Amino acid sequence: MDIKNKNNIRLVVILLVGVFLGWLLFGGNNSSETHEDHAEESHEEHSIWTCSMHPQIRQSEPGDCPMCGMELIPLAQDELTGDPDLVMMSDYAQKLANVQTVIVEQQSDAGQIRLNGKIAVDERRAYVQASHIAGRVEQLMVNFTGENVSRGQALAKIYSPELMTAQKELLQAYSIRESNPVLFEAAKERLKRWKISERQISSIIERQQPSDQFTIYADVNGIVTEKLVELGDYLERGEPIYEIANLQKLWVQFDVYERTIGWIKKGSTVSFTVGSIPGETFEGTVSFVDPLLNNQTRVSTARVEVDNSDGRLKPGMFATGTIEVPVQETQGQLSVPKSAVLWTGERSIVYVKEEGGFKLRRVLLGPALGGSYAIKEGLEPGDEIVVNGTFTVDAAAQLAGKSSMMTPQKEEVANPHNHGFAGLPMVEKAYSISPANQEALKELLSSYLQLKDALVADDFTQAKTFTAELWDAIKKVNSERMDAQAQKTWETIASELGVIEKMTDASHIDDLRAYFEKISELMIYTIQSYEVEAETIYIQHCPMANSDLGANWLSRSKEVMNPYFGSQMLYCGEVVKQIN
Repeated sequence: MDIKNKNNIRLVVILLVGVFLGWLLFGGNNSSETHEDHAEESHEEHSIWTCSMHPQIRQSEPGDCPMCGMELIPLAQDELTGDPDLVMMSDYAQKLANVQTVIVEQQSDAGQIRLNGKIAVDERRAYVQASHIAGRVEQLMVNFTGENVSRGQALAKIYSPELMTAQKELLQAYSIRESNPVLFEAAKERLKRWKISERQISSIIERQQPSDQFTIYADVNGIVTEKLVELGDYLERGEPIYEIANLQKLWVQFDVYERTIGWIKKGSTVSFTVGSIPGETFEGTVSFVDPLLNNQTRVSTARVEVDNSDGRLKPGMFATGTIEVPVQETQGQLSVPKSAVLWTGERSIVYVKEEGGFKLRRVLLGPALGGSYAIKEGLEPGDEIVVNGTFTVDAAAQLAGKSSMMTPQKEEVANPHNHGFAGLPMVEKAYSISPANQEALKELLSSYLQLKDALVADDFTQAKTFTAELWDAIKKVNSERMDAQAQKTWETIASELGVIEKMTDASHIDDLRAYFEKISELMIYTIQSYEVEAETIYIQHCPMANSDLGANWLSRSKEVMNPYFGSQMLYCGEVVKQIN
């Protein structure tokens, strides 16, 4: 029995060992094959690999990013198979960038345009009081500007040797007036041509002695706005003495920007307020719209005539006005907030929300109306567009190599740091400009670099100072001295640089940094587009700036000093290009 039991036990053990070896040999191989098959399927599913910090990198196999060295990750399936121009942003990324959208609707009520202007003298009521006599100023009866004068009031006394001679001839002609009345009348007429009155002529004859001084009388009523001579000055006949203006009626000259000029017409009613007279609203009618735009500011002028009988309005006061655009002129047309539009000079684009992301849409703008643009083409009622964070969405499109403000025709971005901007083409050969404009652009670059250094140092006060200097430097560039294409390019750049004016109102250094990314791109484009003799400049890039979308800046030093984070991440970034 013991032997039989032992044999049975051996058989059971051998059977168990055989089953285990069979599973190990055959079952294990099946698992390995299944794992390999799954890996192959996974690899086939994720055939495109990208970098989380540089989404423009696309490779057919895993590896390291050629830009930052990070391990590549598989591209999400929805990005791989979806619309190639669709900009994908997670809900978290949208919240982080404060991306907001609205539904496009037709305008259903009256619009309102806000205007800024200044009170000025009515040029038709301005008068230059001139001397009718050549001579030396012996006495001035009105010695300061702002003095009220009346017509016929004595203003100055003039000594005139020429007039002395004419008076002697009058007295001689008077003595023989009976025998030669024609000569006497000719002598009187000569004095009258100097605006010597009949009463003054009679006074000379009564005294029988020529006067060595003659009085200049005011020709009009008004306020002396400027005194043009001093005591002892020698004057030619017709030379001005005073400028006198009648302030009973004044002009209010409102600035009209190019985008709003289509809404403002002769006869439009303007309501306006003046800061020095709070709580009161004045009203006037547009009597003239200047048909010419200023080439530098792209601004025209709308003139409103106002009554000033009470004298409360003064030339030089600032005014803020509004014009109501009638319902019939706006009803039925589409309008979008100005913040939704990225205007590039030649193109205007918005980002439309589609399932899973945002897509660029080119639009044709109509006139500006308050805080909105009329839309002529490109959108339909019901479209949902980005109105806040538009530039952030565009930056994400640029980094992903999709159609954007900088790459409108879906060009393949071979070099992510090959900077163009605002829909303008890359300038293969820099524009040649005058020495004066070269100096102006050097000053512009210097102010920008000082602003960059202040942001690096976390110095908000200095950054505000250099922001104001940067804004002043832009105005010194004279595009009228450039050739046609260079001028067109600069006008587009200058219009985009207008965001600097908003920076001057910033209350925190983070607000300045938010605008600095766009300013930097514009400055990079500018120094690559114009021949400017300056020191070597480096383009540097931080992939973590601009909400992890990446941002560039210019620096004199090759050493990276980050203006977007300052002391928090001072050395974050890399040099991507050198400009000599």
